[in-house]
Amino acid sequence: MSSGDQALPGKTLINRKTLLAMIPLSERAIFNMEKRGEFPRRIALTSRNVAWDLAEVEEWIETRKRSGEQADRPGFSVIA
Repeated sequence: MSSGDQALPGKTLINRKTLLAMIPLSERAIFNMEKRGEFPRRIALTSRNVAWDLAEVEEWIETRKRSGEQADRPGFSVIA
């Protein structure tokens, strides 16, 4: 755990730098997915500092791996 990460009993919080090292997406893409409920919500620690629950992020990754589905491209929809 890096110095920017914080531990709570039973929880590990990761900072933005650690999140972006784990998830190769832009900050904007992650923010947009959060707003749509497609990514774990950030936790506001202070007015300028946010973190994510490591277990939630890891579960999101595992869910993506298990689904085997490709993400939809913005602006495109599949009509069956």
